[in-house]
Amino acid sequence: MQIPMNFQLNFIKQEQHLMLPRTSSIVLTQNLYDILFQYVITPEKEAKLDNFIKILENHIKSKAAAPFSLPVTELEFLEEGLEELKLLNWAEIPVAVFQINLDACLGKESYEDEIEKIVNLLESLMILRRYPGSDLVYVYPSSLVRY
Repeated sequence: MQIPMNFQLNFIKQEQHLMLPRTSSIVLTQNLYDILFQYVITPEKEAKLDNFIKILENHIKSKAAAPFSLPVTELEFLEEGLEELKLLNWAEIPVAVFQINLDACLGKESYEDEIEKIVNLLESLMILRRYPGSDLVYVYPSSLVRY
């Protein structure tokens, strides 16, 4: 696998995330949905909860080495449900967001392939997870244990 020679990681920001504890069962997501559904009283919030559960299920099925987390700001729709997650051992952690920049102009397919190669290289060097469908990666504190 040839790694692109000219790429940069640009620090975008640091944000607080809520991180899934080290359990990885699809049953967990159904139980989580049942628990959190009581905090969702509007169709808009239910759609957000459905999306959250879908993202979580996809992460579990992928058997990724990086932890699953989302920015606390994206989960604020849960309101009291955020406290419920913390009672279920979800941890609030700082996560850095970086953007991968390629110097070369590539077609969409080549660009996606190159980003994937870079992510694979970076995964061997640090704990990170790619933000789906973008050139952003979440970089986790080095004190976390790899999954």
